[in-house]
Amino acid sequence: MRILHTMLRVGDLQRSIDFYTKVLGMKLLRTSDNPEYKYTLAFVGYGSNPDHAELELTYNYGVSSYDHGTAFGHLAIAVEDVYQACSDVKAQGGNVTREAGPVKGGTTVIAFVQDPDGYKIELIERKPGHWGGVTL
Repeated sequence: MRILHTMLRVGDLQRSIDFYTKVLGMKLLRTSDNPEYKYTLAFVGYGSNPDHAELELTYNYGVSSYDHGTAFGHLAIAVEDVYQACSDVKAQGGNVTREAGPVKGGTTVIAFVQDPDGYKIELIERKPGHWGGVTL
């Protein structure tokens, strides 16, 4: 078993596609419009299924915002250099909500950014060949 995708509801599909592709460097993998049921999907990611998990951005016609509630926390993305990633996000107009630095009580370097719909994305520093504490 493996995670295939995570779905986020978004208020402006193109704005979200632009954020995930231009600010975070993902690729737009495919889109699907369903006028009968009044929604459009866009799948973004660093690669396609089945080799990579994807992010499904769902736009429901006429809905411009959502209440995130208190259950959802954040997405996490591995990057080689969190400090540089934050600089790149800012250069593309993105919002860094926690600057790069060690996690409280540890040494792992992290940062947080926020997408246009308010979803938090944690950037976690992973040097080449070291993903999740395992040397590849």
